[in-house]
Amino acid sequence: MGESTRCNEGYLQIGEAAERTELTQRTLRYYEEKGLLQPPTRMDGGFRLYSPDDIERLERVKQLKDLLGFSLADIREMLEADDVKQELKAGWRKDADSGEKAAKIRVARDVTLKQLALLDQKLAKMASLRDHLAERIEKYDGWLRQWSEDGAPEATPAGGASVP
Repeated sequence: MGESTRCNEGYLQIGEAAERTELTQRTLRYYEEKGLLQPPTRMDGGFRLYSPDDIERLERVKQLKDLLGFSLADIREMLEADDVKQELKAGWRKDADSGEKAAKIRVARDVTLKQLALLDQKLAKMASLRDHLAERIEKYDGWLRQWSEDGAPEATPAGGASVP
């Protein structure tokens, strides 16, 4: 990345942001269109400029999508909850009364509970798939034990089960 294309404030143009996040420029524009990324700052010529916060958000989107398998709708829900918490944090005043502080904490707690519920749903689906695959392995292992004892595989394993 040449210094000539980078803004003094540490902003990146779309090509640099795409390279840094290992996403395509098209994907960056799509995420903006879908509301996963706020419209970036623009240069005088209309070129998009991505802030360090934008890059951090894009990394979060990648994490939720690639690592956890979230849909774009799920990602938007997770990010919106993060945004609410950031707004609460930005508006936090040490001199606020306890009722105001408690109200903000309740909001942060509620959006965090929604995030947790979404993660729990994903984990439950993954656990179910894992259990199914583990059962399949047990069947295979049983058939292998049976065949190795007999010396030759049967047409169908004991119990009449068919081989998958």
